[in-house]
Amino acid sequence: MSNITNNGPMLNAYPDSMGGTMSDILAVLSKEEFKDVFRSFYILPSIFNTDLDRGFSVIDYSINEQMAAPGDIDKLADLGIDLKLDFILNHASVLSPQFQDLLKNGENSKYKDFFINWNKFWEGCGEMTPEGYIQPREEYIKDMFFRKPGLPILMVRMPDGKDVPYWNTFYQEVQYKRPDVQDLMDRMNIQYLTAQKLSERIKSELDEGKKPSEIDFTGFEKYRDAAVDLLESGRRYLGQMDLNIKSELVWEHYRNTLKSLSGYGARIVRLDAFAYAPKEPGKKNFLNEPDTWDVLERVKKLADEFGVSLLPEIHASYGEKIYETVADKGYMTYDFFLPGLLIYAIESKDGKLLYDWAKEVYDKKIRVVNMLGCHDGIPLLDLKGLLPEEDIQKMIDIIVGRGGYVKDLHGAKNMYYQVNATYYSALGEDDKKMLFARAIQMFMPGKPQIWYLDLFAGKNDHEAVKRAGAGGHKEINRTNLTLPQIEEALGKEVVKEQLKLLRYRNTNPAFGFDSNFTVSLEGTVMTFLWEKDGHKAQLKADFSDYSYKLD
Repeated sequence: MSNITNNGPMLNAYPDSMGGTMSDILAVLSKEEFKDVFRSFYILPSIFNTDLDRGFSVIDYSINEQMAAPGDIDKLADLGIDLKLDFILNHASVLSPQFQDLLKNGENSKYKDFFINWNKFWEGCGEMTPEGYIQPREEYIKDMFFRKPGLPILMVRMPDGKDVPYWNTFYQEVQYKRPDVQDLMDRMNIQYLTAQKLSERIKSELDEGKKPSEIDFTGFEKYRDAAVDLLESGRRYLGQMDLNIKSELVWEHYRNTLKSLSGYGARIVRLDAFAYAPKEPGKKNFLNEPDTWDVLERVKKLADEFGVSLLPEIHASYGEKIYETVADKGYMTYDFFLPGLLIYAIESKDGKLLYDWAKEVYDKKIRVVNMLGCHDGIPLLDLKGLLPEEDIQKMIDIIVGRGGYVKDLHGAKNMYYQVNATYYSALGEDDKKMLFARAIQMFMPGKPQIWYLDLFAGKNDHEAVKRAGAGGHKEINRTNLTLPQIEEALGKEVVKEQLKLLRYRNTNPAFGFDSNFTVSLEGTVMTFLWEKDGHKAQLKADFSDYSYKLD
């Protein structure tokens, strides 16, 4: 692997995206077609012991035995490929050992302050409701926004029978065990046939989505309280519970996690949802300043112990200049502007805004990871302030017209967030446009991240969206490929040419964060030039006909 650049292309996939397991991915990466193609591999977090959200709800950071065999990750190093892994700062799964200990032991749990007790957090800042949680006064929450309707609360049943609210920013689900006849007879003084009919009633109404308190107990009124208590005492949860960063046990957890990730060989750790972690009454609950940066600096000190570079992940509009703040503080950041800017430039055949952005990234020494597609959608909210609103809307209309889905910001109408589509389908499933986009990505400043499905010219998967049901729009761009499908795709010119571009980018010493870079635009032709230690790499890209030439 001589002459491989440190900031060469990075594969991005779930551990089951290519064949079904990490062993299958290793087999693919060992093929001759992939020799010298990738420098890094960003494995999404279902590589860990997780439950929901395709890995972003972490139970613990041990390796998922269904996804990887012992030694699989070590074998990446043999291929000259280093690792990027995720660390979710803001939350952990309800199935995490810490939350399970809280459920078991309540106030006696070692982890009683590991998560955010809603009522303790808002004490003195609102009024207690009949439901048992504090409703904060408006002046304390006016600058907050929540990811779902209502307050971000999960009511948790403690061992003493009390319900205690805990902060829950993201997903939650409460499950109730369907009691059979003997469950009811064990709990209350009830005859067999009555228990049988009541059991059927309860099961039917729970299946309709009713909560225990909403069940119609007509004819069974005297059993209502005992039945509701039985259901509530046995309820189970799924979800992602927010961590209390004021707890030293949380910081011990952070340190142990970074140690584990470093032990797996991670050289870059992406911080997911880090901007949600700091919370204070009366302040924002997303990108709370300066608290967010204070937390990030404290995490960096832990990461430095283990030789890990941090990549804070944050979406914000261009006009807010958050990307500059992250860069000024010495961190890498995601270039969430490139995916939309590049589609805009291609469809309008106008490279001016893309030219301006390339110069800004280099001139301001902003160290980025860039991309086309990813496990989420194509970012749009980020383009506010960079593209006029009417041009963003035109781009939305084009991608939706090609089968994509608009993802609104936290369900708010008329507040777009991203469009969910494969990048290939967003470009009209046009091989020439796909290769043109990939060539430009290879010459943009930063470390290029390659979504596996883009590499194989994956199309929108509408059947996967249907299978996923409500909220399943992201599955349009997460199709798991079988090994035979990959083998077939490797015969396509659009795939072969992408691999050539990646290999060129990975093996040319001219590229690097410390290389000299110039970009020019004459008419519809944009010229990129990288130079370092006598080595050169040049791309001429013509937006009029999507042709390009490497020198």
